[in-house]
Amino acid sequence: MKYNFDEIIPRLNTRCAKYDERLKKFGTEDLIPLWIADMDFKTAEPIIKSLKQKAEEGIYGYVSRPDSYFKAGCDWKKRRNNWDIDESLCSFSIGVVPAMTIMAEIWCENGSKILIQPPIYGEFFEIVENSGNSILKNNLIKKDGKWCIDWDDFENKLKLASMFLFCNPHNPLGIVWEKNEVERIVNFCAKYNVILISDEIHSDLIFNNKKFIPTASVNELAKNTVISCFSATKTFNLAGLQACTVVFPNNKLKSEFDKWWYAKDIHRNNSFSSVAMEVAYNEGEEWLEQLLPYIDNNFKFVVEYCKKYIPKIKTFIPDATYLMWLDCQELNLSNEKLDEFMVKKAKLGLSSGIAFDKELDGFMRLNVACPISILKQALEQLKKAVDKL
Repeated sequence: MKYNFDEIIPRLNTRCAKYDERLKKFGTEDLIPLWIADMDFKTAEPIIKSLKQKAEEGIYGYVSRPDSYFKAGCDWKKRRNNWDIDESLCSFSIGVVPAMTIMAEIWCENGSKILIQPPIYGEFFEIVENSGNSILKNNLIKKDGKWCIDWDDFENKLKLASMFLFCNPHNPLGIVWEKNEVERIVNFCAKYNVILISDEIHSDLIFNNKKFIPTASVNELAKNTVISCFSATKTFNLAGLQACTVVFPNNKLKSEFDKWWYAKDIHRNNSFSSVAMEVAYNEGEEWLEQLLPYIDNNFKFVVEYCKKYIPKIKTFIPDATYLMWLDCQELNLSNEKLDEFMVKKAKLGLSSGIAFDKELDGFMRLNVACPISILKQALEQLKKAVDKL
């Protein structure tokens, strides 16, 4: 079927964090929210249909997870990424962040150093802190206009680390790591006996003819050492259903992970995520293939608009995610003033750059997964505000 991503779906007063938490997050409801990473698009019709059928059953008791659940995700990864996964090594979690937090608690002694690569998804900082450990940073650096890994620093930091949280693809920079980069990371982590956990939640949202390489698939060493987390939630706009798959390299690590969750009695899908995740992987591909070019066009619109009308704000088309990294340094505003400017002058709710690295000045993250009409209105508001500075 043909999907209409131009359709504006009213989300106000639908218990939607993106819209209904504007006052709580920004101090006002008078702004266009383009912050939290979900989309303003209806999900694929087969998913909606399956959830309606489930709702009409009228009974929402404890959920049994059939073998077909993990098979659907594994088949998807084989089909799209040529990654062969042993289904017996898959575990359920309510989300990537909870899964990574618990793994940091299980396998890192309290106070251990965990390596991350800022600017990075803000929850990575919280994963480390909430698990009782300390942050070790390998800051990504700009070289020839592109963000990349400082390899000397990366290796030196690994000598001090117990765990490395790898964002693949990278949020907020939208980097799709090359195979040689992923291999190098895997080899370094193995050399220094550092646990490597790969967050691959954005791995289906790939652009610019890039090829996503699952970390655990890059070589035999990776297959035997890497822990991977993926989900259909970002891909199909299902974040509110809270489900992810964790793939382990061996039964020992899987058993230790499962034991923690079983002890807390958190080991079942809810009634709707059990259905939606499986249907998404089995029947959602048509929707995704229509979504990707729409988001790509949104990327191009933002880049061209900023270049023509707001040249003081620099951005680029990312290779992954539906998130854009805005360099606002030429506005000459402190982080606090920049946040205030976006909310009060431009009337936009963006993600503040300091959420991704407190030491960075002058950056914002923009979510473009919305109808182009909303994006046009947002950029017009931003232009007017910048013109008045």
